[in-house]
Amino acid sequence: MWRDIVNGIREDWDGQWLSFGLAVGILFMFSQGWLSPIFGYSTEQSPMAGAIIRNIYYPVYLCALTLLVMTWKEVLAGVTRTPILVILILLCAASCFWSVDPSATVRRFVAFAMTCLAGYVIAARFSWNRLIEVVAVTYLILIAGSFVMAILFPDKGRMTTLFVGAWRGVFAEKNNLGAVMDVGFLACLAAGIQVPKRRWLWFAAAGGAAFLVLMSTSKTSLLALILGAGMMAFVWLSRRGPVLGVALTWMAVCVLLALGSVVLLMPEELFQLLGKDATLTGRTNIWAGIDHVMQKQPMTGYGYGVVWSTEGDWTPLRWITEVAGFRAYHAHSCWYEVWLALGYIGLTVWSLLFIETWLKAFYRTYRGDGGYFALPFITVYSLMSLTESIAIGWNDIRWCLIVLIIVKLALPGDGPFVEAPVATVRPKRGLYD
Repeated sequence: MWRDIVNGIREDWDGQWLSFGLAVGILFMFSQGWLSPIFGYSTEQSPMAGAIIRNIYYPVYLCALTLLVMTWKEVLAGVTRTPILVILILLCAASCFWSVDPSATVRRFVAFAMTCLAGYVIAARFSWNRLIEVVAVTYLILIAGSFVMAILFPDKGRMTTLFVGAWRGVFAEKNNLGAVMDVGFLACLAAGIQVPKRRWLWFAAAGGAAFLVLMSTSKTSLLALILGAGMMAFVWLSRRGPVLGVALTWMAVCVLLALGSVVLLMPEELFQLLGKDATLTGRTNIWAGIDHVMQKQPMTGYGYGVVWSTEGDWTPLRWITEVAGFRAYHAHSCWYEVWLALGYIGLTVWSLLFIETWLKAFYRTYRGDGGYFALPFITVYSLMSLTESIAIGWNDIRWCLIVLIIVKLALPGDGPFVEAPVATVRPKRGLYD
């Protein structure tokens, strides 16, 4: 059985091992699943460790540039087909002109631009089927590593102070593990559907990811897992026929309306279900602080990637801390994060990009190979975006994946932009041959 799997992989990836290795390496490094096992399970790093970590990413950028050399024409096609994403990237760069720390904005924009480039080149290099296996292999490594850390090294792989006993695997905190494994579940499940010859391997990996979500005890991640699985079932059933597809689409709209009604009319019950208080564990206090400081610069914000690291008596962070009552390290909402950095201008661009991605992912539900991953992923991403800062991030697998999906949805067709074996050209036959 293992020999068949190895031979199948060797045949499928013949001539693309370098691309495969570079892509998996990039995504794994952006996942930061290596960070806690090497530098310790702490949310704060020493200045020396921080400098080492920053330098570690330079080889990752080199890998992205190597893939760019291989696929520069296809990347250029992706750039021309994603104008809204390009505008958002350029706006992050332009924010150095009004940033509270221009030099820091420039430094972090370089890392952000390389993260975006990685998404472009990986999307351009592979077909949907191979792309999903690249993502699935990355998460398979994280799944295996998390099991090893939680079982063999429980003093590290499990929470020891807060939420004692909850699994955190290779990550610093249990909620990080749950959020990462939500995407891992979707990637492995999609790979199992689209690559039948390795179906049992990917379905087993999806089961492992789901088990890790349960062991993390994160209720939000569990809700996202159920929602993602439901959207995967929706895609599968929608392809059984046009009548069923229309019926399911109508049902999906009704479910979304019902969920919106619950959020608006029964917020306390929803908080209890998620195990949160009315402030969402202090998140609403942070948002109140952001509302306060954004009264001064609502249109442009305070610059990309600098608000949470720029301290002083007259900085936005000082006033956010005063209103919130504690020192926060990010906005705990991608919408507030974009608004804080880029103002209403950036928030408008991000909203347009978000809507466009949803529409294209929904269209892929009914045709092509991308639907089994794109729509479930954007659904889970949408849920997480409400309470986590997962937009316009640098050295972050979540932002790299959303860029990857946006670009892949924009490129024409499902075929790969890779070298194909040369076909034998046969002469055309005459009418009477």
